[in-house]
Amino acid sequence: MSRTQHPTLLSRRAALQRSAAGFGWLAASSLLAEKSPSPISHSLSPAAAKPPPAAPRAKRVIFLFMKGGPSHLDTFDPKPLLDRDDGKPFPGAKPRVQFAATGELLKSPWKFSNHGQSGLPVSELFPHVAQCIDDLCILRSCHGTNPAHGGALLKLHTGSDNFVRPSMGAWVNYGLGSENQNLPGFITICPTLAHGGVNNWGAAFLPAWTQGTPIGNAAVPSDKALVRHIIPRLAPGEQRQQLDLISAMNRDHLAQTGPNHALEGRLNSFELAFRMQMAMPEAQDLSRETEATKRLYGLDDKVTENFGRQCLMARRFAERGVRFIQVTHSDGDVQWDQHGNLRKGHTKNAAEVDRPIAGLLKDLKARGLLQDTLVLWGGEFGRTPAAQGGRDGRDHNPEGFTMWLAGGGVKPGTAYGATDDYGWFAAENKIHIHDLHATLLALLGMDHEHLTYRHAGRDFRLTDVHGHVVTDIFA
Repeated sequence: MSRTQHPTLLSRRAALQRSAAGFGWLAASSLLAEKSPSPISHSLSPAAAKPPPAAPRAKRVIFLFMKGGPSHLDTFDPKPLLDRDDGKPFPGAKPRVQFAATGELLKSPWKFSNHGQSGLPVSELFPHVAQCIDDLCILRSCHGTNPAHGGALLKLHTGSDNFVRPSMGAWVNYGLGSENQNLPGFITICPTLAHGGVNNWGAAFLPAWTQGTPIGNAAVPSDKALVRHIIPRLAPGEQRQQLDLISAMNRDHLAQTGPNHALEGRLNSFELAFRMQMAMPEAQDLSRETEATKRLYGLDDKVTENFGRQCLMARRFAERGVRFIQVTHSDGDVQWDQHGNLRKGHTKNAAEVDRPIAGLLKDLKARGLLQDTLVLWGGEFGRTPAAQGGRDGRDHNPEGFTMWLAGGGVKPGTAYGATDDYGWFAAENKIHIHDLHATLLALLGMDHEHLTYRHAGRDFRLTDVHGHVVTDIFA
């Protein structure tokens, strides 16, 4: 068609014929997608579930993100020499690049004690999580590359601290799809808008349907957190007619112009949003939970209520087939970032999350979900053994820190790797963030070297050109 010509106007009969075909396509794709994760259903609905290349140990992930960097030295990695040498200079060389100046060594203000049949030590900050220690696989030798929050958050979430890349939730969603076509495959509950913001759950160059759907944000209490515009302004029948018309018009446009991934992504998002208006409110409706379950998550206590509600929603999404669920603990201020007021800050933060996390683990286990749900806990880095803030604070430390896994085919009741005697550097069986990502994908039945997407003339992957699977922690 030349630039001076106008597109041919459709007659009313032609418009109805094309719209009717569109109605049939949408109805067929929805029905097939919900009934079967077969290749046929996937071809009609790109977000439909796909079988992983290898036998998976886990089907889904719940990521409990502690924004700000909790101190491994005060939670899950006790250091007797740090207690002994409190107040003395660090005997080794400090990292060449540090976030800020640090002083003398600072012992943990909290006592550690052994728990469970495994006898693993846990700080008194986490008495409820300690009851679940035999379900945890503690990774004590994690390390990253960036001492700043923004870069470290992006590295943990996307594998890159200096480029916009797809988030790990988006990669998982892309590789496996969603088991529930009425809900997104990737949901992030009350995410932080700071330090990378939407890039931490974005899709970048992956298809639009893979990105995370936020429910509220860190500044919104979890009982007020909703997907934006989830309450429709039109009656369902009117809205269905509106979407069908939009779909028919855009598919006619696609027939003339050829494939357009951005437009196709918007059409898919419109359809998902329509279905979500029924499914999402039901999934977030906690009134159907028993009082015992609500108490288990701490909804009966103002201290634990907010994070407890997030964890309970995560369980409800997991049992409804959502593939990747992130729960963020972030109070909109300093979070776990205690350069000063370590005793007050970590006490407050741990009190808010300890009981809900334990409740989530116990509930998943009781329902038979823990065996194929991989729970990941941790922050963007750890803290230094040297003091800040008048000997009541610790600086950022990406050189060595702790994260833990539970369920999903990992060895329960174990600790893997180690930091040095004072806890500054990962020293034994080191696990880089790329290794963590490679391991997470492997537990889901995917090979991090083969899960690729071609963009701008090259193949991209979550682990870039790095990453080793830590098979030693597999059950």
